[in-house]
Amino acid sequence: MSNNRTLLLKLFLLSLSLFNGILAATPGCGKTPTLKNGINTLTVNSKTRQWTLALPANYNNTNPYRLIFGVHWLGGSMNDVAVGNSIQPYYGLRSLANESTIFVAPDGLNKGWGNQGGEDIQFIRQILEATNADLCINEKLRFSVGFSYGAAMSHSIACTLSSDFRGVAAISGGSLSGCVGGKEPVAYYGLHGLSDNVLPIAGGRALRDVFVRNNGCAASPAPAEVSSGSKSHSLSKFEGCKEGYPVWWSSFDSGHSPVPADGGGDSRDRTWTPKAVWEFFSQFQ
Repeated sequence: MSNNRTLLLKLFLLSLSLFNGILAATPGCGKTPTLKNGINTLTVNSKTRQWTLALPANYNNTNPYRLIFGVHWLGGSMNDVAVGNSIQPYYGLRSLANESTIFVAPDGLNKGWGNQGGEDIQFIRQILEATNADLCINEKLRFSVGFSYGAAMSHSIACTLSSDFRGVAAISGGSLSGCVGGKEPVAYYGLHGLSDNVLPIAGGRALRDVFVRNNGCAASPAPAEVSSGSKSHSLSKFEGCKEGYPVWWSSFDSGHSPVPADGGGDSRDRTWTPKAVWEFFSQFQ
């Protein structure tokens, strides 16, 4: 009798696991994609908006994939993120993902993310609707990463679309794209240079602290930061955060850059940021 109960329990746990997997999968699972592996367009508030899609090689429409948005900086474009101008493609995450992830690079209006009247958030929402309907995505594993204005937009995404995104990483960001909502927990990783004279580090700390509060993390002691002249970076993980909603913070001895390198200077090939952000995103399974 006990063996039967054990078998029934195993079957129940297996069915529960499968059920949870089904709940996390988008309606696009099982469909042949119609979205282009490349540039796609949407109409948002009567404006034509573009975004780039990068599917994994040998995309499998029965496998719910992680989805990562790479958001460009002021003066940049979706092509800069997708191809890797000044940075490695998709902030260096595409190579680290090893074909396990779907990537999206949206294109901002006027090469930025002013988000007037929430139009950029609406753009992100419509990309989500399009990818949900057409592609096999794990709804619990959506993320956004950006530098500068792209970091500000990623923060805005975390504020307004907390039910759709698992986490964001904001490199050298500031309060530029708004924070409508901003009351729910989202996993958050802020990275900022000590000598940033474009968007000072105090602004990056303020963005971070929204999610220190939302995620129930302990605000003290203050996270350790590197010292000027160290030519290095730090990593602090806040304590006491709600289960599944960590907040990480990295300071680095450099200025306004998405590719700071230990030892000094900026380098798309020597920077530590891709591995750090990938570690943060990939902890969620």
